[in-house]
Amino acid sequence: MDKPSAVFCIFTTKNSITMGQYYIIDFDSTFTQVEALDELARISLKDRPDREDIYKQIEDLTNASMEGRLSFTQSLAARVKLLEATRDDLKLLVKHLRKKVSVSFSRNSVFFKNHADEVLIVSGGFKEFITPVVSEYHIKQENIYANTFLFDERGKIIGYDETNPLSQEGGKVKLLKELDLQGDIFGIGDGYSDFQLKESGMIKKFFAYTENIERKSVTERADHITPSFDEFLYINKLPRAISYPKNRIKCLVVGDIDEEALAQMRKEGYNIRQKDHIEDVYLQEAGILFCDEANQPSPEQLQNAGRLKVIGCFGRVQSRKLGEAACAAGIIIFDDRKDNPRSFDFIPKRVIAFMNEGKTHTSCNFPDLQPPRVSNAHRLIHIHKNVPGILAKINDVFARHNINIVGEFLVTNAQIGYVITDVNTGYDTQVLEELKAIEQTIKFRLLY
Repeated sequence: MDKPSAVFCIFTTKNSITMGQYYIIDFDSTFTQVEALDELARISLKDRPDREDIYKQIEDLTNASMEGRLSFTQSLAARVKLLEATRDDLKLLVKHLRKKVSVSFSRNSVFFKNHADEVLIVSGGFKEFITPVVSEYHIKQENIYANTFLFDERGKIIGYDETNPLSQEGGKVKLLKELDLQGDIFGIGDGYSDFQLKESGMIKKFFAYTENIERKSVTERADHITPSFDEFLYINKLPRAISYPKNRIKCLVVGDIDEEALAQMRKEGYNIRQKDHIEDVYLQEAGILFCDEANQPSPEQLQNAGRLKVIGCFGRVQSRKLGEAACAAGIIIFDDRKDNPRSFDFIPKRVIAFMNEGKTHTSCNFPDLQPPRVSNAHRLIHIHKNVPGILAKINDVFARHNINIVGEFLVTNAQIGYVITDVNTGYDTQVLEELKAIEQTIKFRLLY
């Protein structure tokens, strides 16, 4: 059988004597943010006067299949017939899909490179557009399973290989039976066909992927709901680009905050929670606070906000005591004048740069630091009271554990010292615990 291309990722050690561990990942609305056939229709039918009606028909057929209300075979046949697409349209689609890879998959491209022999893509989509996209993420062509189109002599799509199990109802289950994988199998996907693998009893756990779309008929049957690939890697203790999934970090929003600012945070994957005013119970759970001039926390409220890392204030901080209290608690503040028309863009960008890379530039209460990003390294942030000898204690921990420092940055103000250390070797959790235990430590964070 010509191996079809689908989107399931399988991670296994092929030369191992012991049974492998496999991870199956779907393509449409999982590896990518969109449904490829829906996007192909928008390309191939752009000049049709009735295009909007056809788009709606294709979208409805997609959803009916993904939610288990229509057989996949019926849905696929009907959608392909409506496409009126050509090879040239497919070239445009691939170019488009390369820009639509899900953010958390793109962020973890190194994981796929390091596990190239272990990753399998399985999808009810088509190799013609899946292979060019996922191959850029070090996924081998022989590990890509999907359908294939049939073309006429002019390059127009006239059908597909109906003997391919992935074109049929329950196709992923049929394919998995043929592959006869020996070991624990984990599935990741957004649709009913992905859940069918769990229903068949052939996989150990099914993770409903909700970064791009959430289907209740799928999520209510899943073993786990994973809003990002970071979350999946975190749960399974696998190497990942960031230490802690952003979907687990709550961003509390209080006051008049522009929706465009929140859209940036949602795109990053943060868990947005909007409230009318600052309540202690919500502030204590938040890692990020967005507020306006009229809704700022009190210095006393910050004392119990142990998870809070950064405040983005759309307007000026009204109290010097608030800035000092935040600094003493290791909480950075970015603010901007109320009448700045670009604050909706300025504040979230500063907050994201701090959360992703530790940059403090333009903060109103932290010393200024703009460290360059170092490849193939781990970045650790240590915030401490500004007293002598802390840097020596930090480096002593690394020295005792034979950890090589590839970059280190220290800045201070009257209250705190802010240290970023990049190391290029692995370490055990004991190292992190020793860094947290250094006397005068305010906050410690493993960034990536």
